[in-house]
Amino acid sequence: MGFFSVAWSGAPFVMLSAPHVAALLGLILVNVALSRFSRSSETVTRRIRIGIVAVLWTNEVIWHVWLMRSGTWDLQHALPLELCSIFVWVGGAMLLTRSRVLYDLTYFLGAAGALQALATPNIGVYGFPHYRYWAFFISHGLIVTTVAWMTYGEGFRPTWRSLVRSVVAGAALMGVVLGIDLALGANYMFLGHKPDTASLLDALPAWPYYLPWLLVVGVVMFAAMYAPWEIADRLRARKNRAVRV
Repeated sequence: MGFFSVAWSGAPFVMLSAPHVAALLGLILVNVALSRFSRSSETVTRRIRIGIVAVLWTNEVIWHVWLMRSGTWDLQHALPLELCSIFVWVGGAMLLTRSRVLYDLTYFLGAAGALQALATPNIGVYGFPHYRYWAFFISHGLIVTTVAWMTYGEGFRPTWRSLVRSVVAGAALMGVVLGIDLALGANYMFLGHKPDTASLLDALPAWPYYLPWLLVVGVVMFAAMYAPWEIADRLRARKNRAVRV
């Protein structure tokens, strides 16, 4: 029943339970605290970026060490081919390089996947305070934070072009990962079958018919994530026209 034990006999994780809600509130508080340093000096913002990356990547490395030491690391489950596993590294690289291309991909693909995972966690029986609980919420929560920080902290923002680019990149990534899933008998990105726990995929048809629908859902989510920017741009343009008149 230990903190790192594979054979966890403590309380199982329950969606929307107190530990689940507490983790989500903790994520919100972290981002509120970081927002106080928005538009700070380059020295401060660089230290924040490096700090986020250090925690994000260290957490991921420890996760793989835990899998290996517990004898549960294998090609079917532990390769960095889940959407959020990919964007642990891409999001960190984005913070270190301040790349706008990586920001666009992390904003749409990474944050969309992480938010879905945070809303419907797939961590099995490992409830609070097991290590797996902490690793999951740190990893997925900080993917959201990478995007949040670059947006409110350093003034980055998505565009229509970046939305289209992310849809194309997402479709290509799905194709590559699906091929790997079929070759390994794996289920990365849930392209082999639906998750065992409740998720958005429950509302979609059975495999393989839900695969095209994933693209449709992705486009809808991306559009919703871009909508506030589009609305703000239109309101600003209307205001400018009114001033000129």
